[in-house]
Amino acid sequence: MSHVAVIAMGGTIAMAPSASGGIVPALGADDLVASVPGLAELAVTITTESLRSLPSPSLGFADLVALSVRVQEEIAAGAIGVVITHGTDTIEETAFFLDLTVPSAEPVVVTGAMRHAQSAGPDGPANLYAAIRVALSPAARGLGTLVVMSDEVHGARFVRKSHTSSTGAFVSPGFGPLGLVVEGDPRVRGVARPGLTLPADPRVAEVRVGLITVAMGDDGQLLQRAGDLFDGLVIAGLGAGHVPAAMVPVVAELAGRVPVVLSTRTGAGSVLRQTYGYPGSERDLLDRGLIQSGFLDPAKSRVLLTLLLAVGADRETITEAFDRYR
Repeated sequence: MSHVAVIAMGGTIAMAPSASGGIVPALGADDLVASVPGLAELAVTITTESLRSLPSPSLGFADLVALSVRVQEEIAAGAIGVVITHGTDTIEETAFFLDLTVPSAEPVVVTGAMRHAQSAGPDGPANLYAAIRVALSPAARGLGTLVVMSDEVHGARFVRKSHTSSTGAFVSPGFGPLGLVVEGDPRVRGVARPGLTLPADPRVAEVRVGLITVAMGDDGQLLQRAGDLFDGLVIAGLGAGHVPAAMVPVVAELAGRVPVVLSTRTGAGSVLRQTYGYPGSERDLLDRGLIQSGFLDPAKSRVLLTLLLAVGADRETITEAFDRYR
């Protein structure tokens, strides 16, 4: 039977004050759907499942594999769209994981909340309503996984959380949202997916990919001490993809042993390829075997590299995959 599936993973949207102080996960998918006015007018069956009830920093790749499997099962069972409620701290990583592992054209939409259900002006019900409307929209088909927050529709490969507490925290730097929800009506602009699909292989939970953020004066000692722990590494470099000259020998040695992806900590823009030529510049590092991340930010680069390593991808395959995001 055609339906929209709502799968709850936890997060602020599902939290309420606890007796010991602070807010904690407390609400399931049924509770979240029941809190949204206007759903009965949509004339669509909505199914609910509480797959996890966790703050999003506590989710791991094993949880994302289980989620990807459930999304695909719902689509195979006739879902015309799937909505996932999720904590905002790691929503962009989960959305990108689903973008890479769910190949179906049916809309997969991830949403959450910046304010919990018992706060003044909770945004969760409005976000969930908008997400379900987007999941029902024919214009959202074939666009990959989407993130809907504050009546904006973002592509999973572009979106970032840019503020700790604002309801307008989610942005797509350099690209902007793919659409808006206006009076409940999704107005979505199509952007083709890169066409890369990877299996949600359970081995992702065993792959250890590090993410190192570079800072002024970094000499690489932290990286050198941790290097043996990693199956792969993402470096969030300075500017357009740069590291201090003192780090270069450590980075180059590591790149000779495991895949090392060069990204940027700036928050927007692509890693450059051929502008700067000094030691530690992007040209120098790419010549030493690092792999550029294109427009993918460090967190999404880590998701992609982890999925690739889980299926045994070689360096050439990894490079070709990241080239899709130039």
